[in-house]
Amino acid sequence: MTPTFGAALRVWLRLGCISFGGPIAQIDLMHREVVERRGWIDERSFLHALRLCTALPGPEAQQLACYLGYRLHGVRGALASGGLFILPSLLLIIALSWIYMAFGETGVVTGIVRALGGAVVALVVAAGIRMGRKVVRTRWTLAIAVIAGVSMLLGALFPILVVLGALAGYLIGRFRPAALVPLEDQEDPGEPPHPVDRPALIRRAVIGTAIWLGALVALLAVGGVVAELTGFFTIVALVTFGGAYAVLPFVAAAAVGRFGWLTPEQMIAGLALGETTPGPLIMVNSFVGFVAGWTTLGGAAGGITGALVATFATFAPSFLMISVGAPLIEHVPRRGPVADALAALQGVVAGAIAVLVVYLADHALLRDGGFDVLAAAIAIAVFVLQRRGVPVPVLVVAAAVIGAIVGLIGPSVGLLA
Repeated sequence: MTPTFGAALRVWLRLGCISFGGPIAQIDLMHREVVERRGWIDERSFLHALRLCTALPGPEAQQLACYLGYRLHGVRGALASGGLFILPSLLLIIALSWIYMAFGETGVVTGIVRALGGAVVALVVAAGIRMGRKVVRTRWTLAIAVIAGVSMLLGALFPILVVLGALAGYLIGRFRPAALVPLEDQEDPGEPPHPVDRPALIRRAVIGTAIWLGALVALLAVGGVVAELTGFFTIVALVTFGGAYAVLPFVAAAAVGRFGWLTPEQMIAGLALGETTPGPLIMVNSFVGFVAGWTTLGGAAGGITGALVATFATFAPSFLMISVGAPLIEHVPRRGPVADALAALQGVVAGAIAVLVVYLADHALLRDGGFDVLAAAIAIAVFVLQRRGVPVPVLVVAAAVIGAIVGLIGPSVGLLA
């Protein structure tokens, strides 16, 4: 069934407000809301689009949201779903960034950040289990996931693993046609619902690219930190293969070491805020832009300017790619070399999920050379309560309140050396 545009808007706004837990949790939430609960998109089309969004540069969850909106209502649907997916997060990041810059040294803020870090560990673990069961459906895909995860832990770069995974999928598919894509997923889905209108596609690409490049030129012409944020985050957007965790180390190194926009402590706080607000994790870029604008342009107005510039540079390429390329996604074959390569990429992503859990646990549970009992206890409680049906926003708010109380008592409460 196809909903009205107004009904879809309400769902996209709701998803934007409750999409906590990073890309894996967000993709799982979209699947439950759009596929399982409402039946707007069928299961195989959803997973097929997910494979392709994973292979594109940029935040895959936001791109998938854009695609779902396009499938239902064309370009205006893509703009609505993708825009509402990040708007609540942007507003919240700006508000929290202001609070952090104005009151960041207080024990209350420190306690909240600690508690929310534990909550995010639980949310990602739970979502990873659910999504892993959906995307890892054969022993060959599981093997690719294990190899990719171990390789990342040993220091392999995610973009290289993406290329090697796609090549492995192509080679495996040539000798074992059903090794990666189960036979039931290879059934002919029939004619795509949106035939490709090539003249319209070319026209849309030309207009969209012209608007994007015109905006870039205007921002670069401003100079100063605005030009630096625009140029840097545009590059980041074009090389962000595999999601935010593959590129955030690069962002942190440049923002702290090369540009001097933030201190290492501020970058860690930004990661905590990004992990615990709704929307894509790459919204950390908005925090970086806010702090850069606050310290360079001066105060809240400068911070808001920096956040908006960083957000535009980060997401504009994704809107352009999906708005132009969405009709082509439906025509990518679901069996054969391309389908095998994309299925192998899902295995690589499943391995990255495991590495993501290790990364989060290391940063949220091990703090200042000791073990954070508060974060660990909250992680266990959130994991159990979420599986019993307690809404994620309720759990996040409760964790923040507990963290604030602990912060009032003392910043070292719950830390074991």
